[in-house]
Amino acid sequence: MRLKHLLWESPAAGSERDCIGDERGILSYQETDIQARALARQLAEAGIGEGDVVALMLENSVELLLGILAAWLLGAAATPINPTFTERELNYQLEDSNAKLLIADEHTSVAANGLAIARLDLADIRARLRGPVAAGSPGGPGSPGSPGSPVGPARPGSPLPTPETPADQLALLIYTSGSTGQPKGVMLDHANLHAMAEGLATHTAITADDRALVVLPMFHVNAICVSWLAPMLVGGSTVIMPRFTPTGLLDAIARFRPTYFSVVPAILAKLVELPRDTPVDFSSVRFVICGAAPVSAELLQLSADRFGLHIIEGYGLTESTCASACIPLAGPHKIGTVGPALAGQRIKLTDPDGNPVPTGERGEVRISGPTIMRGYLGRPEATAETIVDGWLRTGDVGVLDEDGYLRIVDRIKDMIIRGGENLYPKEIEAHLAAHPAVLESAVVGAQHPQLGEVPVAYVVLLPGAEATSADLLAHCAAGLMKVKVPARLTLVDDLPRNPVGKVDKPELRRQTPPVAEPVRQRVSA
Repeated sequence: MRLKHLLWESPAAGSERDCIGDERGILSYQETDIQARALARQLAEAGIGEGDVVALMLENSVELLLGILAAWLLGAAATPINPTFTERELNYQLEDSNAKLLIADEHTSVAANGLAIARLDLADIRARLRGPVAAGSPGGPGSPGSPGSPVGPARPGSPLPTPETPADQLALLIYTSGSTGQPKGVMLDHANLHAMAEGLATHTAITADDRALVVLPMFHVNAICVSWLAPMLVGGSTVIMPRFTPTGLLDAIARFRPTYFSVVPAILAKLVELPRDTPVDFSSVRFVICGAAPVSAELLQLSADRFGLHIIEGYGLTESTCASACIPLAGPHKIGTVGPALAGQRIKLTDPDGNPVPTGERGEVRISGPTIMRGYLGRPEATAETIVDGWLRTGDVGVLDEDGYLRIVDRIKDMIIRGGENLYPKEIEAHLAAHPAVLESAVVGAQHPQLGEVPVAYVVLLPGAEATSADLLAHCAAGLMKVKVPARLTLVDDLPRNPVGKVDKPELRRQTPPVAEPVRQRVSA
């Protein structure tokens, strides 16, 4: 099996085509290979070998990708770490992953429980980033941004042989967000990554002429798979934003002229909030993938109308390597769904006992295929609970239609049980999104002495829009049955989010006071 998601197996391997870059410049495939091997030699000198784990605590950058490639060249696995982690969070991931080395930059000041922090000639790598990334064709030799004279090795040393990487070799340890209990290390091997990159590239018709822009943090699989491994598998290129800001994204689009990028709904919301007279030019962008959290039809329409973007929704989990369903680029775009299963994967819906439910009925989403994780590191019981007979239990409630399009109803754990009746926050949020003044909302359960739980809502208004809590509760009462109308609705400036940009509902629930009195539609500003 040829693992084309690996740099040295890519169709563009060893060529002068653009490979990876950031705001400081770009490296060709040839230059990327030279730099990755030079870094791998340094890792080998530090004692890294096959089966080890290398931790990387770096912002989105060329150096981060080179560090992952260097680990793979030695048969080691990589575990990217959120660069904003506290010392406690960092040490938890280092100890749980049994990392042998931490690669960090000069800004890292937290202690790593005695583990060596390797600062491995990152300045040398930066010095070899050539020129600014051009705004022309993303292509190869002769195109704007293509390399000049060849570069030599970053450091002298004996040649590093190209490995024969086994498909079942551990490649990444990606840690879940830890919304319940401690974060778990998701084990992904090279077969998982290749299947994911190939499925994404095929589904979105990515070619060597495509250039992805990394907008999301690269300590999660979305950015790694969608925006790096998929284009590398076909010989395309990747340019990296260190972090997202609305104006920064517009500048990056204008400068780098990417053909696609991946976002979460919160990013679309921030773009829509930009002043109407903000100049934008998305003419180079073929499509945008939106995932990681449900997105309202209204926000999709606002984004498409204002920016002319072709936005396709996708769905997946870290445990399924990234995406398992996605709206087709050409074909039915059923608003409110996340599309059919990607090629090679299967989706079924089951009742609590694991029995399939009929088409059109709600059930737990289960996934099978070559992208399903090897398991949770050091947690066989949690793995056995999550992967049953080869099917990944997602914990999401969904509905499949007659065409195999999946609609996510909610998370099982987010379901609100009000006096014995199951309520799905996503349904309430979708109705709130239909109000012209609402930008986004989050609904969670609040404790209630008689009913157990009742729904409460937190709402962010569109810039310049005016609406009171009473207005929005009246809107809910007009379109939702009485038990679904929030018992309390609070207008807020923003919603708490986890590092991936999803609304942090566990935190929101922790911040939510009980509703003590008999349920009437209470309002607060």
